Amino acid sequence: MNEKLTKNQRREQAREQARLAREAEKKREKRNRLFLQGGIALVIIAVLGVVALVLSQSMKPAGPGPLNMISGGVTFSKDLEVVKTKALQDGETRKAPEQDWTKSPVDITIYVDYMCPACGNFEQQNGDMLEQYVGSGDVNLTVFPLNFLDGQSLGTKYSTRAANAFSCVVEEQPKNAFAYHNRLLSKEVQPAEQTTGLTDDQLVENAVAAGAKGTTELKQCIKDQRFAPFINANWKSASETGLQGLAEGTQLINDPRVGDLQPADEPQRLRSTPTVIINGVQWVEGRDGSLEEYILKVKGELEGSADQKKEDTAEAAG
Repeated sequence: MNEKLTKNQRREQAREQARLAREAEKKREKRNRLFLQGGIALVIIAVLGVVALVLSQSMKPAGPGPLNMISGGVTFSKDLEVVKTKALQDGETRKAPEQDWTKSPVDITIYVDYMCPACGNFEQQNGDMLEQYVGSGDVNLTVFPLNFLDGQSLGTKYSTRAANAFSCVVEEQPKNAFAYHNRLLSKEVQPAEQTTGLTDDQLVENAVAAGAKGTTELKQCIKDQRFAPFINANWKSASETGLQGLAEGTQLINDPRVGDLQPADEPQRLRSTPTVIINGVQWVEGRDGSLEEYILKVKGELEGSADQKKEDTAEAAG
């Protein structure tokens, strides 16, 4: 039978129980604090992981561009065939191919954004005519896709996605690239500014409508925006470094609304789309007349020059 505790013993027992309770509380608080710190650390690690992923994506090397677009644009020649080229590698400079503007075919380069209303109007007015001249071999046409209107598609970056989709077709199914370009700028398909534009699935559907096959490779290329860095660099090159393939001394329009020219001693930078360069010189409808009239004028001058050379050669030989 337990002996009855004295008053002092009960007091000591109470003190010991209180001490044990305090220690238990301290251990509980320390454990909770460690759990809290561990949880915060996990959150920080997760946040840092997301930040690292975003940074790695934004700093990811541009990588190779699409096949057949080593200059930044794709060139269509006789029978609407794409001129085959290697892919532009990361770090390589975009460079226009060597041109002989003293003989046919007429060389035309068009800078476009697939959300640009003026580009749509230009294509709707001139697309069929250009198709005939390129198909017949009278014109070589280079299409240079840009994305400066990404901010007009409510966050979907439609200009980049459409230019990327076009580039995917150029690389994988080049025979259908001309028709796809024309379709993306058609009245029936081109979205208006301040809309989300076409979805990736709709971009694929329109590629198929233009004659392409909806292969897994094409769908993945469009979904992954494989050539988005390439398209970004296209815009940077055109707007900062200046347009390539200009004839010596050529000055581009600075403000289309005013018609003033860019300073001759500075790089000739892209100011608006569509910008059309014909044999190294900018074509401006208000100044030069309709596109077809201007093409025929240039074509006639080239043919006249060629005939003159033949006559001079014949006289020299005779």
